[in-house]
Amino acid sequence: MNDNLRKWLPWILVAVVAVIIVIIIAVNSGGSDEAATTTTAAQETTTTAAEETTTTAAEETTTTAAEETTTSSSEAPVAFDPIPVKIGTVLPQTGQLAAIIDALENPIKMGADEINAVSSGLVSVDYGDSGTDPNIASATVDKYLTGDYAGIIGAAASGVSLSIVDKVQGSEVAMCSGSNTAAALSSSDYDPYYSRTAPSDNLQGPALADVVAADAPAAVAVLWRNDEYGVGFGELVAAELGDVVVEATAYDPKAGSFATEAQAVVASGADVLVMITFEEGGQLLLDLESAGFAGQIYVADGFKDTVGADQLGGNVALLDGIKGTAPSASPANGEATFPDRLEAAFPGTPTIFSAQKYDCLVVTVLAAQAAQSADPSVFVSEIGNVTKGGEKCTLFSECFNLLSEGKDIDYDGASGPLDFGPSNEPGIGTYDVFLYDDTGATETLEQIVASG
Repeated sequence: MNDNLRKWLPWILVAVVAVIIVIIIAVNSGGSDEAATTTTAAQETTTTAAEETTTTAAEETTTTAAEETTTSSSEAPVAFDPIPVKIGTVLPQTGQLAAIIDALENPIKMGADEINAVSSGLVSVDYGDSGTDPNIASATVDKYLTGDYAGIIGAAASGVSLSIVDKVQGSEVAMCSGSNTAAALSSSDYDPYYSRTAPSDNLQGPALADVVAADAPAAVAVLWRNDEYGVGFGELVAAELGDVVVEATAYDPKAGSFATEAQAVVASGADVLVMITFEEGGQLLLDLESAGFAGQIYVADGFKDTVGADQLGGNVALLDGIKGTAPSASPANGEATFPDRLEAAFPGTPTIFSAQKYDCLVVTVLAAQAAQSADPSVFVSEIGNVTKGGEKCTLFSECFNLLSEGKDIDYDGASGPLDFGPSNEPGIGTYDVFLYDDTGATETLEQIVASG
């Protein structure tokens, strides 16, 4: 190697190294750009994916939550609480109608047990006497009006109810009777606190007249007791029968003898007598026999409920062949299991107005549940509503469950469809047409349904 080459060799090496370094830097710079691009793309992809995932998840979560909220709202149970109700009865533990007290009280006792089996403590009932006497009934009612009673069941007799209804209404306590039939109680004057499950004699009067007319009488006499029960009923029967009526008279039910009335019937030439009575009907039959009346006799529920061997001096044969009508004890259109349930709970209980008394209790308690209040001034507006226009139910448990679901109900009870009209009384009446035999027993010939 010559001296010149040796002289420049270090500088050549430096230059070569410099070139190599430049190449390396250039290569590394290009790789960095690609890496940066790759990194940016990855970040963008990751960010976008994350954003999309987050957004989608959020949207799905929000949507799902909204759907769940909507579903929950539509299926949420209606606010409903069992409303305890306290009831007092004013029924004839003594007096003229005491003979049928079991028929009136036992179905209420059974109803209370059934109601409390659905919801413990939902109803409590205290039992008081009406004596079939306005004074006794008024004293019993006074005890209820000074207590925390939401409702009263009674009285049994229409006249007794008329003697206390204004006092009860003025105190804004609900009152329901299952045996009042007097046409006078159909007046709107007794709204809204008075109701009844027994159909009005405005329905029974024409029904009984139809039964009489079907037997084609030539001449008819009509006698009725001069009180709230007898007057409207008797006058309506006479009006319905029209021109065949030859005698139409009210009598004093407190009289000891009805010989004058019996003789007037015979003198009229009537071959048929319709008489609207209570227990005095027994004495009237004895006086008719003495007067020589041998025609066909028709009666109604007031007679059937109260006249037996005691009122006839043991001569029950006088009942043989008498026909009549009465609100049905076991209506074909009523809740079918009621008679068997009552017999199982209280064997041998007479069934006169038993279904109607039971329905009074049920309707009153259902009205309080529908209104969600035990305050009569609030729930009386529901008394008519629970008997019509909603979903049909025939047992308390069914009706209670429907109300708890927020549904409107139509209670068709032990006494049949109620369909309360403006005066909170049944719009239809189901009646037994019955016939006495010579032992004093009655046979139901048919059931008829009357509507106003």
